[in-house]
Amino acid sequence: MASVSSAPEHSTPAEPARRPGGRTARTRALVLDAVRAQLVEHGYDGFTVDAVADRAGVHRTTVYRRWQDVGGLLADVLSLGAEDDWRPADTGTLLGDLAALNHEVQTSLTEQPSIAAALIAVSFRSAQAADALRDFWEERYVQCEAVVERAVVRGELPPATDARALLVAATAPLYHHLVLLRSAPDPHLPDRAARTAVLAASAGAFTH
Repeated sequence: MASVSSAPEHSTPAEPARRPGGRTARTRALVLDAVRAQLVEHGYDGFTVDAVADRAGVHRTTVYRRWQDVGGLLADVLSLGAEDDWRPADTGTLLGDLAALNHEVQTSLTEQPSIAAALIAVSFRSAQAADALRDFWEERYVQCEAVVERAVVRGELPPATDARALLVAATAPLYHHLVLLRSAPDPHLPDRAARTAVLAASAGAFTH
């Protein structure tokens, strides 16, 4: 997903004992909105706790007390994403489900501004952001296992198909082209990558 305070990047931010509500929730929303805006506009090097506090209109002491440092802010942005009720599309076919997932990935990486692309970039600079991003993706992969489970029930895949291996193979081309190669978006890539993964999986390429 980038330094301001003298606290180490790997320090663990205080976690609320329960989901915040009222003014606490409003403060969190203001701060995390400011985090996303500051990050996509200025990147890691222009990302500081003070800048976020000023942008959010929240007292700096409040931000330091709750989030401690930039790592804590970035981790909370990702934890907020993990709290949503997102689920992979159920189109009725494995190809349709994987294609829909890939189109979501491509949109998240190419929209302007792209918080997803910014967080990926910062994960190479902040150990805490990298850990938070890894946890976020782990949760998403677990949620997406339903795509493979449905396909097995429909008889599209062998029962012993490794869901994680298939999901990585289906989505990897998007990240490779858009994040590593920084290629222009290809409107056909999401469907093509999904089709390739389905053909391989149907042939047993991802069985245990």
